[in-house]
Amino acid sequence: MNEKTNINFFPGHMNKARKEIEEKIKLIDIVYEVVDARMPYSFRIKDIDDLIKNKPKIMIMTKRDLCDLDRTNKWISYYEELGYKVFLTDLINDKNVNKLISLTDEVLTDLNNKRIEKGMEVRKYRALIMGVPNVGKSTLINKITGRKAVNVGNKPGVTKDISWIRINDKLDLMDTPGILWPKIDDQRVGYTLACFSSIKDEILPIDEVACYILKYLFDNYKESLFNRYGISSLDEEDYTEAYEIIGRKRGCLVKGNEVDYNKVSNIIIKDLREGYLGKVTFDEK
Repeated sequence: MNEKTNINFFPGHMNKARKEIEEKIKLIDIVYEVVDARMPYSFRIKDIDDLIKNKPKIMIMTKRDLCDLDRTNKWISYYEELGYKVFLTDLINDKNVNKLISLTDEVLTDLNNKRIEKGMEVRKYRALIMGVPNVGKSTLINKITGRKAVNVGNKPGVTKDISWIRINDKLDLMDTPGILWPKIDDQRVGYTLACFSSIKDEILPIDEVACYILKYLFDNYKESLFNRYGISSLDEEDYTEAYEIIGRKRGCLVKGNEVDYNKVSNIIIKDLREGYLGKVTFDEK
């Protein structure tokens, strides 16, 4: 599914944030680009390099615990071959998330050396953190600081303004709202963003998103689909049978013993987002 589309989710606060980033990027030493490890391609801000110019960057991949590690590692190798520093982490269980600070030291060695050569003191780093909505930026910040420095929510738009956060004696962080690009012109990327709540659920019909999930799982993770729902075949022209199986298995019934299809759609999407459909990566390399 690589067809062109006109899926758009670009509220005013995103446009404002992008302009502020362009204005303040000269203050920044390093950029943390946060990407969900389950979507190593779709969850990248497509024009991030235009926004951050030539600033050093670390790509932080979150949700290590939920991704298909074999697939995600192929993307990590791809980005590393392009010269990226990639840091893969599980923000719930990983106790080594502070390795990000030592990696920052490594990346900014030249910056510090130049300051020392000029007789200047080594100052605190100033980092900019960026990512699409609902990618885990706020959870990452709270994990690094060891406190609730920012609010966390499982929907896009929780953070709407740019703010500075003191991480420790070595690092100040500029937090930014989750941002997208003005037009999502790749249908597959648009649906993947919708699957994982990076665009509002109202943007695309819920049944289309749920059917996209079923198709992707059937094409790539048949075992996960069978283990969760008992589905061993899928008619991609008519998803009725699959919905009937899931609905009756999960008790999504209304008067007359009929299946509530809308409820089934919600269950499929919720199961994917919460990891009940196994470890998956929705971008293929």
